[in-house]
Amino acid sequence: PDEQLDLDDGRWEDIHVVTGALKLFLRELPEPLIPFSHFDKFIAAIKIQDLSLRGRCIRDLVLSLPPAHHDTMKVLFRHLCRVVEHKEENRMSVQSVAIVFGPTLLRPASEESNMAMHMVFQNQVVEHILNHYGYIFPD
Repeated sequence: PDEQLDLDDGRWEDIHVVTGALKLFLRELPEPLIPFSHFDKFIAAIKIQDLSLRGRCIRDLVLSLPPAHHDTMKVLFRHLCRVVEHKEENRMSVQSVAIVFGPTLLRPASEESNMAMHMVFQNQVVEHILNHYGYIFPD
């Protein structure tokens, strides 16, 4: 059934409610926005020491995503970049956004032992995409 959502309802005024709903939606997708099949590739790419090679590698990985994943990512990250532009008012720096969204957008198929180590790299991938949005998603 088509559920009508009244965005004028007072409960949507709290930005944390909206952000929580978005994170929950992304977390409950059967497959993350960055598919399980790409997890290890992104983690390997973010570990590349040569910065220009790392940048090209991550851009190419994003380009290799299925169209629905790529296009959704482009819209989401464009929005997240706008959030970061207002970090003076909202206290959401690139690092903060990456900590909030890293584990939701990019996660391994099975949560095994090195979860804490993965999390650092998951956040770095999101940080990288935010910092290089124009290069990764040229218009």
